[in-house]
Amino acid sequence: MTTTYAVLSEGLEKRFGAVHALRGLDLAVAEGTVCGLLGPNGAGKTTAVRLLTTLLRPDAGSARIAGHDLVREAAAVRRRIGVTGQYASVDGDLTGRQNLRLFTRLHRVRNAAARADELLDRFGLADAADRPAATLSGGMRRRLDLAASLVRRPDVLFLDEPTTGLDPASRNRIWDAVRALKADGTTVLLTTQYLEEADRLADDIALVDRGRVAHTGSPAALKALVGTYAEAVVTDAEALTRAAAVLDRLTGAEPALDHERHTVGAVSTDPTLTLPRLVRELDAAGVPLVDARLRPPTLDDVFLRLTDGSDGNGRDNSDDSNDGRELVA
Repeated sequence: MTTTYAVLSEGLEKRFGAVHALRGLDLAVAEGTVCGLLGPNGAGKTTAVRLLTTLLRPDAGSARIAGHDLVREAAAVRRRIGVTGQYASVDGDLTGRQNLRLFTRLHRVRNAAARADELLDRFGLADAADRPAATLSGGMRRRLDLAASLVRRPDVLFLDEPTTGLDPASRNRIWDAVRALKADGTTVLLTTQYLEEADRLADDIALVDRGRVAHTGSPAALKALVGTYAEAVVTDAEALTRAAAVLDRLTGAEPALDHERHTVGAVSTDPTLTLPRLVRELDAAGVPLVDARLRPPTLDDVFLRLTDGSDGNGRDNSDDSNDGRELVA
């Protein structure tokens, strides 16, 4: 089968003075999937979203969004996408219903009132629809903001850290909304600092580091790159040092020590390492063991192992080096 891509970029570059925010971003997001865009602060994630949503003009490279050229057909791109930024864009003085009706009219959506009511029902906001948005909880405002980005039924939805600052219940409701959008055929490009969020929602992950996509694949595929996490819990600080030496020898990786919990762990790429072998080696070294385990890596392990947390420009905030006011003509 031939894959059709809703987002396809090749060699995108963007500079802000001396800061080289994007250094040749290659990204391919298949239609009807959720792609998680992950990376350290300053890696270029927000700059990438601003470029792909036509808020910035690339210095080099090309991209097609929903079949349209990012620069030559910018107006067509805007008609096919929805965007939910890091901060809610709804008007706090207007009610939820008034906000959605305003957005439907701005986008010239037919049957504006009916579409607004449909979205209020879909996002569980009908009971609070006539309250000023400023009086809604953070989670409700975020859902209202997401609903506003969907008034035109976009082919591609960009979500830039949509659940930052939300409580677990509100976060779960946003997750359910993203899953429903995917089921309806919407392509979602998601940036997030919550790696559990990407693990649960994303079909594929693009790991951005130093302005490029460094690794891509499903969450399971990226975890397989890292290996197995070996961990030991011991009785005291002296035992922790001996246990670390054992893990260093077995895994070839520098162990991470938690002195408060008397825990030491390291990532192993050796497929022959088993739990019985780990226990035997610790016992042979005279380590008084409380617990030992081998577990699959988390996306946190992947993130820490495969990125270095720097954008290569001596700063960690290249994503904030422009406020996005440069619009594509």
